[in-house]
Amino acid sequence: MSSAAKANRPQQRMDRGRLIRVLLAVPIYFALFMFLPAGTWEWLDGWVFILVFASSVAIVSAYLWRVSPEVVVARATSHEWTKRWDKILVSLLLLAVYAIVPVAALDDGRFHWLPLPWWVCVIGYGLFFSGMVLVTWAESVNKFFEVTVRLQTDRGQMVIDTGPYAIVRHPGYVSGILIAVGTALCLASVWALIPAGLATVLFIVRTRWEDPTLQSELPGYMEYTQRVRSKLIPGVW
Repeated sequence: MSSAAKANRPQQRMDRGRLIRVLLAVPIYFALFMFLPAGTWEWLDGWVFILVFASSVAIVSAYLWRVSPEVVVARATSHEWTKRWDKILVSLLLLAVYAIVPVAALDDGRFHWLPLPWWVCVIGYGLFFSGMVLVTWAESVNKFFEVTVRLQTDRGQMVIDTGPYAIVRHPGYVSGILIAVGTALCLASVWALIPAGLATVLFIVRTRWEDPTLQSELPGYMEYTQRVRSKLIPGVW
């Protein structure tokens, strides 16, 4: 084994441990922000979503660790040189996404402000699974898929134009929108569409700000925009 490979192994173990800690924190999040607002442990829609969410994350994580461990390590690690505007935008985006579950818990779990039929939940899970499949596809072909926006000179970033990137330039944000809206509907809550809608707006804003950044700083990206003209919706925008 080369000295470079040996040097990389401790870093990968450290990042893997961090990822495991994040996954273990998920039950705590759901206990505090789902069942506490719901006021009961007997919220069926909540339990079903937890089962689906946890299973999906476990399957996706195991798959990506096998086919693209580099992207798992990158997404579980803090990086320097993140754009200042993105730090603010990510903070707002996380607040919006994290608000979906407690709002849904208050709505469908406690107060039943606007009950929805079962088929709305089915649509929600369709959107949720579509988003999970899309983001997994994007991460499997793009080892530079990180949490924040920065020019990854330390990792030799280059333009990725295969997989979903041959269709739209920002498939990760498409998947984020699908998962956010899908989560609100999975939990049978119209009111949860408010933070999900805010998250959607923030994803669109992030797309508008990130794309010019990549065009000006990432070699080859300007040419890529001529080949793949759609940012989020094929043939529309």
